[in-house]
Amino acid sequence: MLLHKEFVNTAKRRGRHLAIKDAARNTELSYQRVLIACLMFFRRLKKLDDDFVGIMLPTSAGAIISVIATLFAGKVPVMINYSTGAEANIRFAQRKCRFKTVLTSRLVLEKVACPQMDEMIYAEDLMASFSKGDKIKALLTSLLPAFLLKRVVADAQDNDTAVILFTSGSEKDPKAVELTHRNLLSNYEGICERVPFTPEDKLMAILPFFHVMGFNTNIWLPMLKGMTVITYPNPLEFKTVAELIKAEKPTILIGTPYFLMNYLKQSQQGDMSSVEFAVAGADKVPEWLYKAFDEEQNIRILEGYGATETSPVVSVNSHEYEKRGSIGKPLKGVEVKIIDLATGHELPAGAEGKILVRGDLVMKGYFDDLEETSLKVEDGWYETGDMGILDEDNYLWHRGRLKRFVKVAGEMISLVVVEDALNKQLPDEIEVCVVELPDAKKGAMIVAAVTQEVDESAVRALLKESLPALAMPKKFVVIEELPKMGSGKIDFRTTTSMAQDLLA
Repeated sequence: MLLHKEFVNTAKRRGRHLAIKDAARNTELSYQRVLIACLMFFRRLKKLDDDFVGIMLPTSAGAIISVIATLFAGKVPVMINYSTGAEANIRFAQRKCRFKTVLTSRLVLEKVACPQMDEMIYAEDLMASFSKGDKIKALLTSLLPAFLLKRVVADAQDNDTAVILFTSGSEKDPKAVELTHRNLLSNYEGICERVPFTPEDKLMAILPFFHVMGFNTNIWLPMLKGMTVITYPNPLEFKTVAELIKAEKPTILIGTPYFLMNYLKQSQQGDMSSVEFAVAGADKVPEWLYKAFDEEQNIRILEGYGATETSPVVSVNSHEYEKRGSIGKPLKGVEVKIIDLATGHELPAGAEGKILVRGDLVMKGYFDDLEETSLKVEDGWYETGDMGILDEDNYLWHRGRLKRFVKVAGEMISLVVVEDALNKQLPDEIEVCVVELPDAKKGAMIVAAVTQEVDESAVRALLKESLPALAMPKKFVVIEELPKMGSGKIDFRTTTSMAQDLLA
C-alpha cells in the first residue's frame, strides 16, 4: 500500500465531495479538483533533478497538494520548519539531505522574514504557469484510473521513504526522521480502528505540516478517509481559529493542549457545539482543561501519545477505552514495554521505567545516520526517551522525558511531576515550566518559570502536601510568554537559557 495510491482511490470514490476548505483563501476544492491540481503540479516536479523536494508552506490546500504531487513525481517531501529560523532550517535540511529545490511562496517568505534563494520555486508561479492544455491533460488523466495509477506509482514500494521530518530540537539539534508509506499507513489504520472517524467528518486542520502530528492527522487522515478538511495557516491566531470553529462547524478538533486551551478562552459557551470530540497530543493535558471543555463546550478530550519516530501515534484514549489522565491504550499492532533504567529488563504492570515501542509505525531510521539510528532502535524496538507506566489494563501513563528527570542530592526527581503539582496549585491562566539549572552543592537546582508573579512562600506551603523537600522549586522566575515550538509545545532549551539569564 502507498499513500498516494490510496489517495487516488479515495479521490475517485469521493469525486465531488468537498475535500478542502482553505479558510485563509476562502476557496473550496472537491476531491476531483485536488486530484487534478496534484497532477498539474506533478508534471512540473517530475522534471526536477533532486530526489528530495523541500516544502515550506503553511497549513493550506496548496501544502496538501504539494505533498501529494511530490510523491506522484517519485520524490520525497522534506518538510521545513518555518516558525523559527526559516533560512537556517532550509540550509540545514539541504545539507543534511543533499537537495536544492524548496517549494514555498513569496507570502510565506514575507511573513517569516526569510530571503528569497536561487533554489526556490514558488507555488503561486506554478499556478500561474499552467495553461488550458495542462488542465485538460490533468483532467483526462484523472478520468483514467488504471493509467493514472500506473503513471504515478509504478516503481514505488511500501518501504520507500514517504517524508522526511525533523525532530523538534527542543532538547538538542534536530534529526532527520525517515518515515515510510508503511509507517504512516499502519498508523492511519491503527488510529481509525481506535477512534470512530467517518468520511462525513469535518476536521479543523491548524497544526503545521512540518510537525509529525500535523503531517499525518491533518493531511493523510482526512485525505485517505475522504473527510472534509478545513485549513488555516496560523494556529496562534486564537480568536480567528475560534471564530472559524464556530462558523465552519467541524466535527473533529486535533491539537496540542496549548492550542486547545487558547481556542477555548476565545469561545463562548456552545461555540464549539459541532465538535464531537477533540484529540490532544504532544503535551500533557491538565485536569482543568478536561473539565473546562466538558463543562463549557460539552466536548470530550481524548489524550494520546506519540513521537516523530513513531509516525506518530503510539497510544490514544477513545470513547470505548478511556482512563482520564492516561495516554490511552497502544494502537492495534503496536507493542509497548516498560524496561528498568539500570538493567534493561522488562518490568511488570504498574512499575515505572523507560517506554519502548515496536511495530510497523517505527521509523525507517534517521537519514544518513546509522549510528544514531542504532542507538535508538534495537531489534525493532524504538527507545522513546520517555518514562512511563503500563498498568494492569494496558493503559499507558506518561511520567515525562527521561531528560526531564534530574538528580538532586542523589535522588531522581521528575520535573514533570513538579510541574503537575504546580499546575494544581496555580490559577489556570498561569503557565509553568520547570527546568534544571546547575547547583554547586546538590548537583541540580529546580527552577519554576511562570508567566505571572506568584506568592512563592504560599505556593511552597501548598506544595508540601504533594512534593518531597528535594523536589521543591528553589527559585521562581517570571517569563511573561514561555517560548514555544511550532507545535505549541514549550521549548525547554530556550526556557532554561532564559531562566539562567534571569538568575545570573
